[in-house]
This record gives sequence, structure tokens and C-alpha cells, in this order.
Amino acid sequence: MLKVLKSGFFTSIQDLGRFGYRDMGVPVSGAMDNNSVKKANLLLDNEPDAAVMEITMTGPTLLFEAPTFICLSGAYLSPTLNNEPLDNYKVIKVLKGDILSYGKLVNGFRSYLAIKGGFQTVKVLESRSQYFPVTKYRCLKDRNEIDFKETVSFSPTISEIKMESHFDLDYLEVYKGPEFSILSDNQLAALFSKTFSVSKENNRMAYQLSELIEGHKTSMLTSGTLPGTVQFTPAGRLIILMKDGQTTGGYPRILQLSEASINVLAQKKFGDTFSFKLL
Repeated sequence: MLKVLKSGFFTSIQDLGRFGYRDMGVPVSGAMDNNSVKKANLLLDNEPDAAVMEITMTGPTLLFEAPTFICLSGAYLSPTLNNEPLDNYKVIKVLKGDILSYGKLVNGFRSYLAIKGGFQTVKVLESRSQYFPVTKYRCLKDRNEIDFKETVSFSPTISEIKMESHFDLDYLEVYKGPEFSILSDNQLAALFSKTFSVSKENNRMAYQLSELIEGHKTSMLTSGTLPGTVQFTPAGRLIILMKDGQTTGGYPRILQLSEASINVLAQKKFGDTFSFKLL
């Protein structure tokens, strides 16, 4: 059992997503940065879809009530185990009574805690990913208790890998969206020449960008969207849907982020900048 002594800013349990229910309006959800999650689970010899803890900006304080092995990945939030500093992307042995805590955000925005065997929370619609109202809560709260499989001994195939490099990318690779053709020459020039920044309105549902481009008067029927869909409002604002984003929308879908670029954007916070690169 893992006890949440302090939950942090926004900490949730996520796997790789909840698939097959978008026709019912249920978002995919799942980890925002799949790249970081898969690497942490790989080091622990877990299944790629093993549930992890996603930690946003400010980390929790956690008490382990059984021995196990963990791996940290994604953003570096100055983690410590019993006040001793830890590194990301290393297999770490944890004993009963150990306390994991987090400090200053150094890089990135979302950190991940993987545990041997994955967190054993209840599956809802074939996924452990937290998303309210499909699941009871949208994130962890103080005093929550989370099950995991006690592990006394473990010999990892790989015990350490290199730190992430995608945090430093200053561009997002994109494909043309279904309504890409509505863009004028001026709009296209602005879209691929401007530097955009993440606004304060950013979360697991969507990232709004601070900069505007010339608006439009195109009307369309509500149509399907995906994580990574870039919506274009009449006022000229760009909204990038993320893992908890709605399954349909009425704004033109002018671009679609690649899977790799969703991982990149997931590690950007308010004020971080990037440009779009058409594939």
C-alpha cells in the first residue's frame, strides 16, 4: 500500500489510455507524455501499459508501507527518498516506511512515478486512468491509499538509461488537419513563421496559445477530434486538445500533432515557446 501524505498540485493515476469508447463521448485520457512512461516501465520490466503516477509541477509526499522498486521519469522535480536525492531513469529499491517527496521543478512539467507491477487501482472501462466523471475522482487527494504488489527482490534487465531529450525541442511536428484548406496565405504564413507560447489556460484537456493569428468566418458541423488536434477559433486563437480533451468539436481542425509532439507539449508550461513544423 502507498499512502498519499500530500497530494501535490495535480497528481493522478494514468496508464496509456482508455480506448474504444470515444463514440460514447469518453476521452482517451492516459499519460500526457507516453514516451516518459514507457521508458520508466521498461526499466522495471513492466508491461508498457502499467499504471503510473502522473505528477504535475508540484510533487506529492508518499509513504511506502511495503517494499518495492520504483523508477522516476519525465520532468525533474528534485525528488528525494528519506531526504536523499534521487535521479530519474534509474531503478530504485524502496523499503517499508520509506518516504518519497519532491522539491523544486528543474525542467519539464510532468513527472512520472512507475512502480514494479504497476499501481493496482480499479479498472473502469478497461483502464486505470483517472478521469472524472468516468472515475470517482479526477486526481489524488491527501490520505488516499493506493495498492501495489509487494516486491522484495528484483534484478532489472536494464538499470539506467539516458535522460529525456524531447524537453528541449522548440518545435512541434504537425500534419495537415481536415480543415487545413480554409487557411489563407496570410494565415499560413503566420502559422508557420510565428513563435507561439503556452497561455495560462493549459491542462490535461487542452492547451490554449497566447498569440493570435488572423481569424476566420468558417462554420462547420461538430466533428470528431483527437488528442493533438489543433482547433482554430473565429477570433484567431489556437487550441490544442490533449488527453482529456472532448471527442468532438465545432472549430476547424487545421493541424494534428504527431504522437511525439504530444509528448513534447505535455512537458511545456505557461510561457514556454515553440513553433509548428509541417510534416
